[in-house]
Amino acid sequence: MKRLIGLSSRVLRVAPGGLAVILAFALAGTGAAQAQAAGLRIAVVNYGQLLQESPQAQSAVASLRTEFAPKQRSLQTEAAQLKAKEDTLKKNEATMTQDQRDQAEVELREKYQDLARKQSEIQDDVNTRRNELMSGLQKTLQQVVQTYARQQRYDLVLADGFIYATPTIDITPAILSALKSQAGHHTPARRK
Repeated sequence: MKRLIGLSSRVLRVAPGGLAVILAFALAGTGAAQAQAAGLRIAVVNYGQLLQESPQAQSAVASLRTEFAPKQRSLQTEAAQLKAKEDTLKKNEATMTQDQRDQAEVELREKYQDLARKQSEIQDDVNTRRNELMSGLQKTLQQVVQTYARQQRYDLVLADGFIYATPTIDITPAILSALKSQAGHHTPARRK
C-alpha cells in the first residue's frame, strides 16, 4: 500500500501540460482497450501543421510582411547609402586631412548606430505584431478544434502532447478543411 501511495503522490506533482502525456500513457496498451470498450472517442490534432497550413496562418504571415515591407525597404536603402558613403570615405581618405577623416568617421559611426537602433525598433515592432497575430490565430484554432470535437462527439482531443497517433484518430485534415471553409468569413484584422 505504501508503494501505491508514493506513486500517486508523484503523479500529483506533474507539470502543467504533463497531464496529457500521463493520460496518453494510461490509455496506451490495455488502457486504450478499456477506453475503446467504454466508448470514449479520442482524437489528436497537430497544431504545428495547422499553424503552417491554415489559410488564417498564411493570411497572418502575408499581413505581417505587407505591414512591415516598406520599413524594411527603407532600412535596406539607408544601409546601402551608408555603405556607399563608407566606400567613398575609404576612396578619398588619402586626400583628406586628419580632421576631415575623423569627422567623417564619427558621422558614419553615428549613422550606423542610428541604423542599428532603427532596425532594433522595427524588429521589436515585428515581434509584437507577430505575437498579436499568433494569439488571435491560436484562439481561432482552439475554437475550431473545440467546435469540431463537440460536433463529432469526441471525449478527448490531444494536441502537442503525443508522440504517435494512428491516422484514424488524427483529425488535423478535418480541422484544416474547417479552417479553409471558414477562411472566407473570418480573416485576421489588419492593424493600421
